[in-house]
Amino acid sequence: MVALNPPVCDFGQAAIDFDLPGVDGKRHTLASCRGPNGLLVMFICNHCPYVKAIIDRLIRDCRDLDRLGIGCVAVMSNDVAAYPEDSPASMRRWAAELAFPFPYLYDESQAVARAYGAVCTPDFFGYNARLELQYRGRLDASGRDPAPDDTRRELCAAMIRIAETGQGPQEQTASIGCSIKWRK
Repeated sequence: MVALNPPVCDFGQAAIDFDLPGVDGKRHTLASCRGPNGLLVMFICNHCPYVKAIIDRLIRDCRDLDRLGIGCVAVMSNDVAAYPEDSPASMRRWAAELAFPFPYLYDESQAVARAYGAVCTPDFFGYNARLELQYRGRLDASGRDPAPDDTRRELCAAMIRIAETGQGPQEQTASIGCSIKWRK
């Protein structure tokens, strides 16, 4: 399993529209997922040890961000033929088991991941109220194992700043995770 880091934040890049099915049986778009103070687009999957290491913290942070008017959405773009643990049925089961407070969407064509330039799971894209990219960093200092409980909540702090000022922090540490599993 190769660990990858996404590129640094391209400040101001516009969020890319999408229309994807969610595990809740509904279709979700950029407009339906955004909050009045911003949007966090997350590329995750079920099988990745990096995602598993942070999922409880990610759920906690998304609940906190929702209260601040920041919408959150997770997109799964992996090749499910090669990684059946990431199948829509498994996505539904995992989202229900963990009570995801955000839509969990299936990007079967992988077009959304390609459009965003997602490279790994997890890969985070934090947008301000004008849907301009302001954060492309990590959740926190966790890797394949969760960081200590008192670890600084980098993503949450950045999104709070974005909600308050419209601007993300200049200093950002790239996320790390498993590569997106592209279809051949």
